[in-house]
Amino acid sequence: MYAITIREPGDPDVLEWAEVADPRPGPGEVLLDVAASAVNRADLLQRQGHYPPPPGASETLGLECSGTIAELGEGLEDTAGWKVGDEVCALLSGGGYAEKAVVPAGQLLPVPAEIDLLTAAALPEVACTVWANVVMHAKLAEGEVLLVHGGAGGIGTHAIQVGKALGATVAVTAGSADRLESCRQLGADVTINYKEDDFVKVLREETGGANVILDNMGASYLGRNVDALQQDGRLVIIGMQGGVKGELNVGTLLGKRASVFAAGLRFRPPAQKAAIVADVRERLWPLVEQGSVKPIVGQVVPMAEAASAHRILEEGSVFGKVLLAAKS
Repeated sequence: MYAITIREPGDPDVLEWAEVADPRPGPGEVLLDVAASAVNRADLLQRQGHYPPPPGASETLGLECSGTIAELGEGLEDTAGWKVGDEVCALLSGGGYAEKAVVPAGQLLPVPAEIDLLTAAALPEVACTVWANVVMHAKLAEGEVLLVHGGAGGIGTHAIQVGKALGATVAVTAGSADRLESCRQLGADVTINYKEDDFVKVLREETGGANVILDNMGASYLGRNVDALQQDGRLVIIGMQGGVKGELNVGTLLGKRASVFAAGLRFRPPAQKAAIVADVRERLWPLVEQGSVKPIVGQVVPMAEAASAHRILEEGSVFGKVLLAAKS
């Protein structure tokens, strides 16, 4: 098969479409003929040599894909509920930037009704990330306030819709008027230009503060995020775009009875990923199928041109997800 390989750590030009050995499914795994994958910021870090895959995972980039089941691994023939030919999307630890990929059966999701196979590649990573953190851990409730940093990105556009579907007031930050307007069209109630305004001040004035914050910045926003929380607020950190070391006023945290939770998805054990995928299928997939939560695709690029897709994401101008189509 062909897959994207990394010649050496570096800029997008190190990505090459090259012939590699076909993967083989082990016990409890399935082999997919890949229709599309998607570009995530973790892929950019891995390309640069900063974010290696978990032990035993594919070295190939790609944390999600959509495709068709080509083969069932040992033990799945009569027990998994899947069959050869099923159209699915999948949460991966690696391997999505390729014509074929192997995935544990517990990390498969059916392509939702009314969503085409290619577009379904935009769902697994954002759906599992947002649902695991905002709903399963932070337990966002109807009537609460959710603040989403980076509202125009793949995670952000999904989180806005999930928050609204659950009855929350949703506030977002983004860096331009156009991107904020697009967030409003998805349902955001409060939009804040982080280049011009203090999100803590605006959020307090508009809503009294956040009950849940989904943060992709990390260190640089740590103190201000805690300041923006209401009593019993929950801060969930899922990214480090603003650095890895920050100062935390524990007195403020204690005074608010607030909690800070940091969670990645890629390095979770397979059983945890399977549990998240199962909850997503049961509780989120109906919202997708009824149209309350939609995949937001900003651009589709041929997989062989993954370098171009990485540049698009790095430029920060795309709204939603950048997809890689395995076949033209």
